[in-house]
Amino acid sequence: MANVSYYTPEGLQKLKDELAELKVKGRSDIAKQLAEARDKGDLSENAEYDAAKDAQGHLELKIAKLEEVIGNARLIDDSNLDLSKALILSKVKIKNLNNNMVLDYTLVSEEEANLATGRISVKSPIGKGLLGKEVGDVAEITVPAGKLRFEILEISR
Repeated sequence: MANVSYYTPEGLQKLKDELAELKVKGRSDIAKQLAEARDKGDLSENAEYDAAKDAQGHLELKIAKLEEVIGNARLIDDSNLDLSKALILSKVKIKNLNNNMVLDYTLVSEEEANLATGRISVKSPIGKGLLGKEVGDVAEITVPAGKLRFEILEISR
């Protein structure tokens, strides 16, 4: 079964750009490293050549994984989002009932998550706990530091 992930257009484009960079620049850099190492003589005892071959293997694995992620990616049309409950791409305003702090998060795919910009993964404990909740609901979420309680104040696009 394919591991489908949902992305914003910007998030998917970022992955495609990264893949293109790895295929063009990454492969070119590895080819140069291999050529330089080959020029140094006997390949059987050439640590630089072995390191370049290992790097090539890691690069090709990363490229294959990114191709798989992009192949299984689905774009989300946020104009059709149901704003009655928290879903992927929902902007959720929550109140931490433990300390009364109000927080704004956008629920996104794991690859697009960035806590500094308020984008949390739907696979994170808080993201999972908020999914499907409606305004006024209280989500009890277990995190490594203990149990947190959040009241859903607002859901928007």
